[in-house]
Amino acid sequence: MNIPRLRFPIKTKLTVATLIPLAIAILICWMAGVFILSAKVAAQAQEKVRYDLSVAREAYLNELTRLYDAVKLSASFGRTSETVIAADQRALAATLSPVRKSEHLDILAAVDASGKVIFRANNPKQFGDEKLRNLFVARALKGELVSGTTIIPTAELALEGEELVRQAHVQVAGTKSDPTPPAPLTGAMLLFVAAPVRDQAGNVVGALYGGVLLNNNKKLVDKIKTVVYEGAKSNGRDVGNSTIFQGDVRIATNVPNTDGSRAIGTKLSAPVYDRVLLKGAKWVGRAFVVNDWYLTAYEPIFSLQGVPIGALYVGMLESHYSAVKTDMAVLLSFVLLLSGLTGVSMSGFLGRKLAQPIKELELLTRRVAAGERDVKSTIDSRDEIGDLAERFNDMSQSLAEREDSIIELNRNLEQKVQLRTAELEEKNRLLVQTREELLRVEKLAAIGELAAGVAHEINNPMAIIRGNTELLQLSVPEDAPNREEVDTIFQQVKRVERIVSNLLKFARREQMERGEVHLNELLHEIVGQIGHQVSLEKIEVFEFYAEEVAVVEGDQDQLRQVFTNLILNAVQAMPDGGVLDIRSAPVGSGDNYEVKISDTGVGIQLENLRQVFNPFYTTKANGTGLGLSVSYGIIREHGGCIDVESIPGRGSSFTVLLPCEH
Repeated sequence: MNIPRLRFPIKTKLTVATLIPLAIAILICWMAGVFILSAKVAAQAQEKVRYDLSVAREAYLNELTRLYDAVKLSASFGRTSETVIAADQRALAATLSPVRKSEHLDILAAVDASGKVIFRANNPKQFGDEKLRNLFVARALKGELVSGTTIIPTAELALEGEELVRQAHVQVAGTKSDPTPPAPLTGAMLLFVAAPVRDQAGNVVGALYGGVLLNNNKKLVDKIKTVVYEGAKSNGRDVGNSTIFQGDVRIATNVPNTDGSRAIGTKLSAPVYDRVLLKGAKWVGRAFVVNDWYLTAYEPIFSLQGVPIGALYVGMLESHYSAVKTDMAVLLSFVLLLSGLTGVSMSGFLGRKLAQPIKELELLTRRVAAGERDVKSTIDSRDEIGDLAERFNDMSQSLAEREDSIIELNRNLEQKVQLRTAELEEKNRLLVQTREELLRVEKLAAIGELAAGVAHEINNPMAIIRGNTELLQLSVPEDAPNREEVDTIFQQVKRVERIVSNLLKFARREQMERGEVHLNELLHEIVGQIGHQVSLEKIEVFEFYAEEVAVVEGDQDQLRQVFTNLILNAVQAMPDGGVLDIRSAPVGSGDNYEVKISDTGVGIQLENLRQVFNPFYTTKANGTGLGLSVSYGIIREHGGCIDVESIPGRGSSFTVLLPCEH
């Protein structure tokens, strides 16, 4: 029993052959895309939170600066020294109380030269105690103006006012890892400033000290959050928040608890505590804060003695960036899926297109199957091609005897024609190449003759101009308004002399003066000076220089001539204005540097592109046709190459490739 052979149409084969590599490519692209997107988003998020910490630190220091200015100005006020010397509490109240209220200070007090408190604006009834144990006050009485962050014991804070003790009260929350029962936080953390009070002779007669309580200071942390995150929200929640720690306890924060209240009294995690408070270093990373994951940044807050006494924190919800990554992954998946569906559709369409003419050819071969040719095909394909091979074998078998001689003759004739055609094409190619080389050599010889004439005709008048310019420099003082223009004339005269010399060197193949050339600086200098030669009024100039592009080895004046010529040509190609784009970048593994000069001008016709570097070839009414030819020779002498691309009516782009310095 004969089992029928399975038939696989070309359309099916082409579709399957397209889908397999396409599916693999889509899978690889999806995995690589998701990985790269995740890595990029994570890196940007870490950089963002690091920057946010810097902004938060500035906001924190701004608050300290505000306190600093208030205390300093109060201490230097005209009658402050007199009231401190006289211990006049009524006068001190008239001076300090308005300052405390207007500047929203929690503490503002005056001490005499012995360190005893004369007056407290927040608690006027309490005075006479000694403050020399306070390092800020002690240093202020020695003439220093001191500011910073400090922790004041509860008993000492009570002297400044019972209301401050109540405000400073923070109940420390318990944790699962710490079985110790919750207890209130001892002491209070303040921004503190102390300033000496001097009499008219400059002697220290006392001091003023002031402070802003940080415990439960909602205003400060909310201000930091507003400055850093500008009220950004995600799904109705604040994207970021900030916290001030006293030790490892949150004393001021807008991190929410699960019930929406502020997480005052909660503790710092152990890894962050070890790094920030024990080692005094920053922490930037992913962390679980109270009840959610955040991208966080912490830095220690140091006491006046340089000891970490707390920390400043900012953080952003990780879910905000996770949503961004998810959205980008979904978008990437959609694009890849759409690409896959497009590939399937195109393969099916092409399969139908390929199968249709073959089937038509099969019908034609059936009509001539009774011929005399007898050539057997070895094709054994179970598709339309196999059908065509069977019909072709039938036809060739009947045509073989009559057409063998004709086929042999045609084969020999075709081989001879192909051989003669190939020989003729090769000779034509060599002839064209020889002609072009001969034309270039003749024009280069003409450059030598022209250069000699230029040197004779130009160098003498340029010597006179240079001499007169030197005399003009001697007559114009260094600080004269026109001195810069005179110096510019002198520099440009030297430059013209150098260009003439370089033209001779190029024509005579003289050795160039090699040295280090800072490519980016040279390009920027040329752009700055090109306005003296042509008007840039309607030209927008964009400079994009890669920092990796450093130094090339070559003749700086020759390279200046090349790039000046290219930039000048680009500007002249835009008589009605346009965009001049100058870029530098490393190429490949960094062994070569690329300089690309592009314009949006009239462009170069296709038939002219191959001739732009030929000597004396120009499309300008007043051009000499030497600029690009000389530039071509200079770049070749430097071991580089120069190329051009152009679209007529849309602009041109010249690319110079130079080896970097080794």
